Amino acid sequence: MSAASTEESAQASGILVTMREAPPAVRALLLGVLVNKLGAFLQVFLVLFLTVRGFSEVQAGLALGAYGAGSVLGVLAGGMFTDRMGPRWTIVSGMAGTAALLLCLLYLTNYPALLATVVIVGAISQLYRPASATLLAELIPANRQVMVFALYRLAFNIGTTLAPLLGAALLSMSYELLFWGEAATSVGYAVIALCALPARAGAATGTTNEQTQDTTSGRGYLAVLADRRYVAYLVAMLINAAVYVQYLSTLPLAMRQAGLEVFWYGVMVTINGVVVVTFELLMTKVVQHWPVRRVLAVGFTMLGAGLALYALPGGLAVFAIGTLIWSLAEIIEGPTMFAYPAQAGPEHLRGRYIAAAHAMFGVGSALGPIIGVALWTGMGSQVWLVCGLASILALLPGWFGTRVAPDRR
Repeated sequence: MSAASTEESAQASGILVTMREAPPAVRALLLGVLVNKLGAFLQVFLVLFLTVRGFSEVQAGLALGAYGAGSVLGVLAGGMFTDRMGPRWTIVSGMAGTAALLLCLLYLTNYPALLATVVIVGAISQLYRPASATLLAELIPANRQVMVFALYRLAFNIGTTLAPLLGAALLSMSYELLFWGEAATSVGYAVIALCALPARAGAATGTTNEQTQDTTSGRGYLAVLADRRYVAYLVAMLINAAVYVQYLSTLPLAMRQAGLEVFWYGVMVTINGVVVVTFELLMTKVVQHWPVRRVLAVGFTMLGAGLALYALPGGLAVFAIGTLIWSLAEIIEGPTMFAYPAQAGPEHLRGRYIAAAHAMFGVGSALGPIIGVALWTGMGSQVWLVCGLASILALLPGWFGTRVAPDRR
């Protein structure tokens, strides 16, 4: 691609022009995701809610784990439903079901019934994720998809950041108001989807997504697993997630051992949040036209380098510099990593390809803290060198698993 065409492509896929020229359904989808995440209270306050209701801490912790397991299953189910009945009805049914079951949790006193409901809520509340990503891929041309996924991540991150604050305000009045608030935001997203999104994934672009393709060209997730390249990419996502999530599990332990107060760990998390929310869109303007392999090479290397830096002596300065480096890695690789699955497989399996990537990232995020804390217990600060090496090694399946992208102009 020549320098002139690269500049022209960059201008055509900038932040403002992408938002301005996006179909109304895309803007509605981003709004719906923001509204939904602003009310995502259950996972944050579930342990407190159950212990206040008289359940033990062990039971509360088990319920939180069950919610996480349900979330992974829900993402996979969301991919299947998206391919079969389209993104709009997947989102509508998932959000409506979430609202109804959330209110049921307020009145359940039998622990097995409550645990089963938590699993189902965790599952159906995640149906929207592959549906939303599939619709973005359908409605946006290839040269703007990375930028749109960066906008999607921005809406997601803003909602996730503000939700605990809004939840705490509601909780100061009552748990009932907390649950009704989340149910209201779920209904809000369902209404937005019902009124503003096209009925089928390809309705706005003239493409089709016939159900018959699901059986003639591959059998669901078996077809995804048969794609060896894509399975390699999923392995890379698994490792990447397991390494990335160490900032939530191993980092606070390391900072405490270094004699730093909890306040400074909060500062590290804040640094990451500020970098992601403030600079991700600007960084995406630069990297969105890079080949996927280059994005992974730079992102995975910086992630590993940032975490490996924690192994050095130097106190707070080392933690701050390391956090800044891996936060930059996140904004470099994040939008591309989650945009690529929409381009990796056949159209009629797009929902499943996207769901597989989200699910694998979720599995890595669940396993990462267990592995990281175990390694920390056995080897101390050397765990950060292991994290750095793992991130570099993840480039092997990542490189093999990504195809050369088509010209995004």
